[in-house]
Amino acid sequence: MTFTVQFLNIIMAGLIAGTVFGIWIGYNPKTFTPATYIEQQQGAIRALNTLMPVLGLITAILTLISAFQQKDNKSVFITLLFAVAFIVISGLVTRFGNQPINSILMTWDANAPPANWETLRDKWWSFHIVRTITSFIAFCLIAWANIRRG
Repeated sequence: MTFTVQFLNIIMAGLIAGTVFGIWIGYNPKTFTPATYIEQQQGAIRALNTLMPVLGLITAILTLISAFQQKDNKSVFITLLFAVAFIVISGLVTRFGNQPINSILMTWDANAPPANWETLRDKWWSFHIVRTITSFIAFCLIAWANIRRG
């Protein structure tokens, strides 16, 4: 059972880190016209707004289960607890940083962006960078803790 939890934990953390990393690498909003940015963001929000929080919750739960399954190994236990903290930080940044902007952006017309669209775009991007870093750190901690020997 421990192996299955570890395996699923790495997969789920990898999905999260990979998704936010892919957005960071491939979708820098400063390279898009206003209409392209709005259309791309609205599509991504529709696709990911429910999926990513669910993946985050599942990953946090799996990480906690994995930590407690390995609690006799203090370094692994503590590492996985730190990973949970980074997952929670990523979730909080998303919930209170990105998602409020997402809600506003979903009301925009791609052919008539609001005057402050660039300000909100840049603010969203800053939050995204933070969650990319925290998700990547969580993934690295989870992978390390679950593949290390001894």
